[in-house]
Amino acid sequence: MNISSIVVQTMPKFLDEVVESLKNCEACDYHLHDEKGRIIVTIEGEDVSEELGKLKVIEAIPHVIAADMQMAYSEDELDANIKVINESDAVPAVLNDADVDIDRVVYHGDLKKKDGELQEFAKDLSNPTGVK
Repeated sequence: MNISSIVVQTMPKFLDEVVESLKNCEACDYHLHDEKGRIIVTIEGEDVSEELGKLKVIEAIPHVIAADMQMAYSEDELDANIKVINESDAVPAVLNDADVDIDRVVYHGDLKKKDGELQEFAKDLSNPTGVK
């Protein structure tokens, strides 16, 4: 299941009409609007294709200038990320290895030198073991 928020834009003179159309629209759930013509709705769908179909329905409402997806939530994607987090070790392997030479451990905690070391820090990110 996917859930996405959409910002719908209309001209202020058509705001009441567009809000009413969105409230009566089966494709979305109306949440709020402001006096400038920005309206927030959400859509749900089993997949992206279904969500895009609902977005096209919203775009076709008279006086809608734009309808843009802002935030998206995918249940399958979240489940996959949770699985990766649960199966990974929160402590880097180098910290669990008593045989690692301490002089080879990469340390990034000195904020006083951070500006000059940003390039080196970025290079070290490509080394997930934390050992030079």
